[in-house]
Amino acid sequence: MNVKRVLITIFIFIVCAGGIALLAYWPFNPKTSHEQRRTRVIIPGTSDGNYTGSDWEENIAFEESYSLKVPPGEGEMVITVLNNDFDYDSIEEQVVVYRNSSEPGSPVSIAYYSFDERSRSYKRQWNSATAATMPGTVSIFTQDLLGDRSPCIIVTGMNSSGEHTITIFHRETGEDRNLPFSKIAEIQIDGSITLQEPERSLAYRQGITSGQAFTIAAYGRDTESENLLDRIEILYNFSPVSGNYEQSRITRITGSQIEQRRLREILSGDPKVFENFINDLWYYVSPGGTLDKSQYLYFDPEKREIIFFGNETQQVFVWQHSNSTRLGLYISSQNISVVTLRRFLDIELETLDSIRMTVFEDVKLKIRVSADWDGYYRRAGTALKISTDENTVHPYREAVYDSSMGRLRFNLSGDYELVSSGSLTNGRYAFFRVGNQELLELRPFQNVIPAKTGITENRYVYSIAAAGNSENTDIFTAENLSLSRVRLGASGIHDLHEGQIILTRAR
Repeated sequence: MNVKRVLITIFIFIVCAGGIALLAYWPFNPKTSHEQRRTRVIIPGTSDGNYTGSDWEENIAFEESYSLKVPPGEGEMVITVLNNDFDYDSIEEQVVVYRNSSEPGSPVSIAYYSFDERSRSYKRQWNSATAATMPGTVSIFTQDLLGDRSPCIIVTGMNSSGEHTITIFHRETGEDRNLPFSKIAEIQIDGSITLQEPERSLAYRQGITSGQAFTIAAYGRDTESENLLDRIEILYNFSPVSGNYEQSRITRITGSQIEQRRLREILSGDPKVFENFINDLWYYVSPGGTLDKSQYLYFDPEKREIIFFGNETQQVFVWQHSNSTRLGLYISSQNISVVTLRRFLDIELETLDSIRMTVFEDVKLKIRVSADWDGYYRRAGTALKISTDENTVHPYREAVYDSSMGRLRFNLSGDYELVSSGSLTNGRYAFFRVGNQELLELRPFQNVIPAKTGITENRYVYSIAAAGNSENTDIFTAENLSLSRVRLGASGIHDLHEGQIILTRAR
């Protein structure tokens, strides 16, 4: 009886082992089961070294081999991959964005792969070029732009001239179609491009009727104006007759009046210059013009980090790459915790103390009015300076001080001069207050103050206190001032513990 039980146990074990082996090695059929994971977006590194991470290239190679349904063609450098069920048949198709590695200045192209029933494998069905040429700026997503429930492929990026580009392909339907997609829009402009979502009816959302098509808004420089910040808005609407987006209206938009010499310095075309300009804490400005101190950005070019704080949540993104635009900077970034979450920031100069930003989320809809981070931001120092606090210090004064840095002259215009060992440094300054602490900010026009002054950055913030008279704490009447170097960060004021600088009013 015991022998019989042992034999039955061995038989059951062999059957179970054979079943497990059969399941492990049974051929995978993509027709009945398709990929459920979210495809990682692959952005290649660049030669300028702004991408961080020692194993960045290895991660790209791993993600390419893991995500691609078909190996790339000879000489094709994969930039990003998008999976989507365009046919609504429960089988994902794949769109691969690539560029010919032997032609660095060539346009970025896309290729469309679908599952072939006969060969039981994926095959390339179609490919087309886009207007973008810079791989590190490219993003791809899908959206029903025309309201006909036929998805469009939207590819955004920049070209070698520093222009923003958008290329849109519409999914063709019907038995007589020659190609799976047709190009319905391609725009290049030296400003920004946004998609404006129309109000769509409940019947559309319920799948009963069609919806209104999106409008494309492109913003470029007004070449007829001498002010570099004056812009034109060009609207494009879809024409059912031609089957393309066509220009419908041009509107002139008056920009802020800023001293043109200073404006040209900031918008010199060197990404580092604008990075230094936005190296600061920025508060969100609501549509009504009020400051929202519960939502802010902190740009740290030195650490290559961008901090987003909103809804009591802090997100840290690695600052990967910067590209100069006509009015600012286009930044690509990646979340330090969720590597598949990427953000592209289009930042434009509004005034010397405010910026306008549009955020493009990775593989998400890029509509300006719906993005939480889109809008205007004001520099923290200026934001606090113009607050309604009755005790806010006056930002400018007329005074001359001697110090270990040299002779420092403040002018009522907001400019300062620093003379040190025969060298002259000019810049902007502001006195302001954070809480109960009074601060001074010096921002030189040139990138670096002479090394002998002990200052090596482009923005210098000091905590101020009256020196030599403990009873007199008013910095405007004190003869001597004590400066302590600090840094304004997302979490407040940080003392850098450098030696104090005493300013003695010149007689």
